[in-house]
Amino acid sequence: MGLRDQLRLQDYLYSGRNIYYSRYMDDTAAITALAALAQTTRLATFRLLVAREPEGVAAGELARLVCVPQNTMSAHLAALANAGLVTGERQSRSIIYRASLVGLRELMLFLVKDCCGGNSELCAPLIADLAPCCSLKVKDHD
Repeated sequence: MGLRDQLRLQDYLYSGRNIYYSRYMDDTAAITALAALAQTTRLATFRLLVAREPEGVAAGELARLVCVPQNTMSAHLAALANAGLVTGERQSRSIIYRASLVGLRELMLFLVKDCCGGNSELCAPLIADLAPCCSLKVKDHD
C-alpha cells in the first residue's frame, strides 16, 4: 500500500463515515496485546491468572502449573506485562502475578466497541454469552 493509499484510508477512518476509534486502547496497544496472547504458553498463563483473580499466582508456581521452566515463564510473563495484560508484585522473595483486568477490559472493548454498527440486536448474543461469567451474586437478606 502506497503513501497515498494510506492517507486515503486514514482520512476514511477518521472521517466519521466509519466508527473507528476506541478511547480505551489504540491500534498499537491492541496489536501488542493480541500478539502476546497469540502464543500457547502465554495464552494458558493469562487464562490461568484470570481464573485466579484476585489472589494471583507466584511466578514459580505458574511455571509448574503450565509445565515450563522458570526462565521460560519469566520471558512469557515479561511479554504479557509489556502488553499490559499482567502485573507483578513482589511479596518477600516471590513475585505474585495477577491478570490485569483493566488491560483485559480495554482489549475486549477495543475489539467489540464498534460492533455491529450500533445494531444492538446483532450484539445481544455476544453480551448474553459474556454475562453469566461475570454476573454479580446477590445475597438474600432475611
